[in-house]
Amino acid sequence: MSLNGDASNGGSADVDSGHWGYRRHPRRKCGRRPQKPRTVPEVHGWKATTSKLGLALAPGLVLGATSIWSDRVAAFARAPRRRQLPLTPSKPYLSYHDILLTSDDIVSLKYDWLTDNNIAFWEEWLEREVLPKYPRAHIVLLRPSITFLLMQAIDLKSIGSALPDFRKTTHIFLPVNDSRDRERADGGSHWSLLVVSVIDRVAFHYDSLGGANFYEAQKCTDRLGRVLGVPLRFHQMEDSPQQGNNSDCGVYVCIVMRHLLIKRLLNANSNEKVSMSMANKVIDSAGGRKEMMQIIESLRKEGERRRSLSPMSTSSKSGSSKTPPRIE
Repeated sequence: MSLNGDASNGGSADVDSGHWGYRRHPRRKCGRRPQKPRTVPEVHGWKATTSKLGLALAPGLVLGATSIWSDRVAAFARAPRRRQLPLTPSKPYLSYHDILLTSDDIVSLKYDWLTDNNIAFWEEWLEREVLPKYPRAHIVLLRPSITFLLMQAIDLKSIGSALPDFRKTTHIFLPVNDSRDRERADGGSHWSLLVVSVIDRVAFHYDSLGGANFYEAQKCTDRLGRVLGVPLRFHQMEDSPQQGNNSDCGVYVCIVMRHLLIKRLLNANSNEKVSMSMANKVIDSAGGRKEMMQIIESLRKEGERRRSLSPMSTSSKSGSSKTPPRIE
């Protein structure tokens, strides 16, 4: 089963019935007042010119390089949320470029609510294996830790060094979590996905649990717009595929992320407008977890193979068993 989760090839809809002004109950599927249908704007693909973006970054905000993440937020990336954190450090499982997966992350991926690290690994893998095939694309996959920092920082100017340089960016993917406690990186209970077309100045929110993260997604959109220096229109995507349990939200984020990235944005022609609707798309979350594990195990075997060929492997066998297989 492909991780795209496309068990159905039904046509895409262009209508999104929004739910502005409903009362939000945290961590539960939200009800909403009936509204007149709103047309979902189509967006440009990655080949659209960036010369007319006209971004005016927030005054005093200095952005870092796309591939550099701030040390002060690195601790956010590995904390499992729904399960209680272990008292002792989890055993390293795989070192993949900037991501260190642990045995706790693997258990979560197989059976539980995905950790920040699971989603960060998936974004890292897409950046390393998919985006290099499109060298002219300027698409940013923001890590969960950076999205959390963007939403919780009191002063946006203070986090400029942790953010990518968005000046040539056409699209941004942001995993959104519902934690409202800036002191707890392991808080929250739900993931959703925010996709921003900078060139069209519009944000699309994909929530697999109704409108559970509606408030957080709107806040994230507002804050990102302030960083970019442009107003962003917000659209709640009512046709988002819905999860059937209370633990698959992170898997849905990963599946929808790859589908929109590859099937919509990267495959679009230069003058083609892209529908961002997910209508009639069926998500196989169990298949998604399985494929992600297969990717991790394949990388782990490759890391073991490379280590066995290293001149240092024979002289440090005892020490190598304490370090995870590495891909860099």
